Amino acid sequence: MSDLVDLRSDTLTQPTGAMRRAMADAPVGDDVYGEDPTVLELQERVAELFGHEAALFTPTGSMANVLAVRSVVAPGQEVLCESSAHIARAELGAHAVYNQVTMRTWTHPRGQVDLDAVRHLHAPDMGPFFVPTAAVSVENTHNFAGGAVTGIDDLRALRGWADEVGCAVHLDGARIWNAHVATGTSLRDYGTIADVLAVCLSKGLGAPVGSLLVGSTEAMTEARVWRKRMGGGMRQVGVLAAAGLYALDRHVERLATDHAHARLLAKACGVDPTTVDTNIVVLEHHDALGFVDAAAREGVRVSAVGPRTVRLVTHLGVDEAGARRAATVLARLVEAV
Repeated sequence: MSDLVDLRSDTLTQPTGAMRRAMADAPVGDDVYGEDPTVLELQERVAELFGHEAALFTPTGSMANVLAVRSVVAPGQEVLCESSAHIARAELGAHAVYNQVTMRTWTHPRGQVDLDAVRHLHAPDMGPFFVPTAAVSVENTHNFAGGAVTGIDDLRALRGWADEVGCAVHLDGARIWNAHVATGTSLRDYGTIADVLAVCLSKGLGAPVGSLLVGSTEAMTEARVWRKRMGGGMRQVGVLAAAGLYALDRHVERLATDHAHARLLAKACGVDPTTVDTNIVVLEHHDALGFVDAAAREGVRVSAVGPRTVRLVTHLGVDEAGARRAATVLARLVEAV
């Protein structure tokens, strides 16, 4: 239907006409040889934004995270993360399959860093008896915690502790752009707390494909080998990198509009809008799948992310009229319970 409002994910965005033209006009080369000028420009720019030496373009955020964790956690070591983190819940066990690492987790209702819990979980290298902790992974914003932002002060405290004990920090920054716009914290400040991070172009920024791994030159050189080994070597991929460059120029600050639309939806659904940090609203319902089906029949698509949990995600493809129409439909369904 023409008035369909799709709130299932911010990965559903379509490239704009101007973005498509930028893609069509992009100068390209063979990226496996490191000769695609548009990819090189994108990698240099993103590395600079986060204050790191280098970056590597990848086709997916999951691949970027796998390569990132691999760069700081050796086979047989462990990474600590929050229990609903994307690397633990939504990457199909890739870190066990490809990286041969284990995970232990702490739990926080908003996906935040619990430094006391991290200290308790941390295992130093004690010889051939226990799995040593090599890294702590944090997600910002936190997907399954409703797009919650982890504040820079908490991240700095984690970084300080990690330096003391010799532990690395991985940042899953798939939606770090949303955290940046919501808080005003600079991308460079976020970058300084991490040894390695992954950032996504195909969610809020609206590019059709692509993420980047960011870190040291040495780590990126090694990751390039593993990207190829995992089937991620790409050729004239500047046509996709161009979409990322376009998005960085034009689609970052507009994320504030998505955040406003999310708060509008939250209020309509009886969720305290002050608890909505960015572009994701989590709604509790006794029958999530039934709620999803009922909304779809009225032209609003939402996701069930648990038997009693519904997720709404605002994005570039949902304008104010769409957000208000969805709010009207969802408010009526919530009241019908």
